[in-house]
Amino acid sequence: MFRETNPEKEPIKSNMVWERRWNPLREEWVTITGHRNSRPWSSPEKKALHPRVVSYDSDCGLCPGNIRISGERNPQYEDIFVFDNDHPAFKQPSPPREQSGDSRFVSASAGGVCRVLCYSPKHNRNLSEFSVDQTRKLIDVWIDQTDELKNLPGIEQVLIFENRGELVGVSNSHPHGQIYATEFLMEGIRKESMAFEKASEPLMQSLLSAELRDGRRVIYDGSEIVSFVPYFAKFPYEVFIVPRSKHRFVSSLSSNERNDLARALNDILRRYDNMWGVPFPYMLLFHQSPCNGNHLSYHSHIQIHPILRAPNLPKYLASVETGAGHFLNDGSPEDKAAELRAVALDKI
Repeated sequence: MFRETNPEKEPIKSNMVWERRWNPLREEWVTITGHRNSRPWSSPEKKALHPRVVSYDSDCGLCPGNIRISGERNPQYEDIFVFDNDHPAFKQPSPPREQSGDSRFVSASAGGVCRVLCYSPKHNRNLSEFSVDQTRKLIDVWIDQTDELKNLPGIEQVLIFENRGELVGVSNSHPHGQIYATEFLMEGIRKESMAFEKASEPLMQSLLSAELRDGRRVIYDGSEIVSFVPYFAKFPYEVFIVPRSKHRFVSSLSSNERNDLARALNDILRRYDNMWGVPFPYMLLFHQSPCNGNHLSYHSHIQIHPILRAPNLPKYLASVETGAGHFLNDGSPEDKAAELRAVALDKI
């Protein structure tokens, strides 16, 4: 199926946002080009596929009782199942490096621990379909894993994340997330930690206060947790989920904060899936502080980057984003937040 819009029938609207916005967490500009979402488009649509309806798949390496590619057999697990990734990007100890002998060719070790978190034994059970109590159980697992991994020798950061959907590049549709605990800081976390440290006031709390005062981009306004489409969003339906109080790690959240985080996460994931009636592909990351004690200003939070900008129409990272490092957001954050707030939540 091909989608093509007619710019003569869809003129640039005078109220569309067309400007650069500053992201103080990464200290970089994002250009909001809300008028471009209706530009002519004649490429084949990329469908966000519905998951298979079976609750058990004998060919799935993550379903209970099945044998993974490593030769290990999964237990008959009934809840969340955690194991070391069979194809780790990082490993402790890291393999030996090739020494080039040329100072212009610089390398470093890629040490770390990679784990997989199967959310449910059911192959067709998505995180967006979890109850608040089930999501709270997942948060508790995040906490246990963070506390264990950040105390391992040499670990500098613990990154919890989920890639959802074939459009994001997921190789297995069984509902699962991952954890990378690495012996170095990834660039995004390094930039954030520097921004937090040098800010003249608590950076995330000041951003949160500004979003709440403005109000147009707020999605969930809970007693402990707030979610919003950030003023400087890189993707049209990008959402931050932020505790009102500063915590370096998820493990320091109070019981009330953990419960409210579960409610906030359920709220936005259900809005995503209900908006167009398709499983919404996204990249979800829990940003946590570097593990050493020199980053006391870091404010942990969740960032969700959905790649769709319209039904079956992904946001591609093209030349400007990939080569020049400058994001163009084809949606107005204010308009996209309003769309998300308008989604009915009674379908799940």
